[in-house]
Amino acid sequence: MYFTGFADEASQNIDRQIAATKALGWKYIESRCINGVNIHNLPDDQFEAVYQKLTESGVQINCFGSEVANWGKDPLKEEDFQASIDMLKRAIPRMRRLGTKLLRGMSFAMQKNRPPDDPEVEVQVFKKVAVLVKMCEEAGIVYGHENCMNYGGQSHEHTLKLLDRIQSPAFKLIFDTGNPVFTDRRIGQPPYPKQSAWEFYRNVREFVYYVHIKDAHYQAETEGLFPRSQFTWPGEGDGNVREIVADLLKHHYDGGFSIEPHLAVVFHDQNHSADVEGQIRFDNYVEYGRRLEKLVQESR
Repeated sequence: MYFTGFADEASQNIDRQIAATKALGWKYIESRCINGVNIHNLPDDQFEAVYQKLTESGVQINCFGSEVANWGKDPLKEEDFQASIDMLKRAIPRMRRLGTKLLRGMSFAMQKNRPPDDPEVEVQVFKKVAVLVKMCEEAGIVYGHENCMNYGGQSHEHTLKLLDRIQSPAFKLIFDTGNPVFTDRRIGQPPYPKQSAWEFYRNVREFVYYVHIKDAHYQAETEGLFPRSQFTWPGEGDGNVREIVADLLKHHYDGGFSIEPHLAVVFHDQNHSADVEGQIRFDNYVEYGRRLEKLVQESR
């Protein structure tokens, strides 16, 4: 078992991301953005500079937090599918260079204006995610699907359906404890209640390969894709973090716990993140990591 995290929530600067990781005594970063650009989209010269700094520091990238098939990509648009293929083509050689074996991907945007099991959507999702997973399988890396505002994140039933339709040793689950808190449980007919993180986790537990730690209280809907939520320290929200961590350890989980605090910066909320001073972000990230370590120790 090991600790890691989305260090772009500590800083957009790679030097500060490394510093935050070392302040925690950790050796891994789940890399998403550097200088506001996803690691698979960095210009070659900037990626090379990042590679050199990581090599010199001894800090490693355990996972690419990619934008492949994410909540901003429509499964019904071929240009969005091609964009995901292009991202993956850029990511794979960089992952090989860094020795990274796990890529965080998704299953395209949730279609809130359609039924949760819309046949037209499902045909496209299953076909297109299978292509992306096959690319990873051939490259010797794992496509880790995160439950977020995507097809598989609609409910545990949708995640299990994805696993059933995409049979590949390279297709694994990344379970995010916080996302169910503000995501509709899209089973049956509307109106949909919010999900239970515990129910979702309990139904996919045997397939969980990697875990994102996030916690929150749902507040209200917004005009955008993501509802307004109050993010909390791990174990202080409605994400059942303490119960899930304890259950994972009870069942001999030996994978990664990756922190995604959202306390000082919400990755997809650009207005919020722009107002946060760098030191607040850095300190919150480090404190979040320390609190998770304590929670894990108590859960043993």
